[in-house]
Amino acid sequence: MEITSLENYLKNNPYPGRGIIIGLTPDSTYAVTAYFIMGRSVNSRNRIFVEDGAGIRTKAFDPAKLSDPSLVIYAPVRVLGNKTIITNGDQTDTIYELMDDEYTFEQALRTRTFEPDEPNYTPRISGMMHIENGRYDYAMSILKSNEGRPSSCCRYTFGYENPLAGEGHLIHTYKGDGEPLPSFEGEPVRVGISGDIDAFTDLLWSNLNLENKVSLFVRFIETATGKYESRIVNKNK
Repeated sequence: MEITSLENYLKNNPYPGRGIIIGLTPDSTYAVTAYFIMGRSVNSRNRIFVEDGAGIRTKAFDPAKLSDPSLVIYAPVRVLGNKTIITNGDQTDTIYELMDDEYTFEQALRTRTFEPDEPNYTPRISGMMHIENGRYDYAMSILKSNEGRPSSCCRYTFGYENPLAGEGHLIHTYKGDGEPLPSFEGEPVRVGISGDIDAFTDLLWSNLNLENKVSLFVRFIETATGKYESRIVNKNK
């Protein structure tokens, strides 16, 4: 699989939905993650990211416009010891709680399925970064309906040990816009990782569709120490 330009990939897709990127900087100093959300409806667009301890959560920008919080208000990022969990829904809490009870990432996700938003049945995408004693690995998952069938769930987990410097992977909910929205297919996209945290944040935000983008979170974690630095960008201000 060739390395894909994040700039071109995002710029050429008006609606990838929600997306998770995980990778490693070219000098191997930082483990990198990013999470972005997009929206077409008033309810989806009426959101911002806010800090929540070591993680983040979504919040209604205008509480009066929040019509249904069930699939839009959640904690996308939580930290459990040396593990950082990133997801597109309340399965963040499921993974956090069950891994704290000694389940594996994959076992925790076995208790969940795709979102119940007929007819889209939006996939649940999840990532988990593990940094310990200078070693770094990560996993990504997608739970999706089987060709739009609500009774059948397809479960895919991808593990990346000793990730390559300057590379990462992107997984997102939708192939693009449509009615119903078509689910992401295949392996996570192999992408290049470059720049410092501000340059990387700018690259992502500037190439997400202007009309549909809502919020972006980026974190760089030192692989040697576990110390991190984060950025949040919200369209609503």
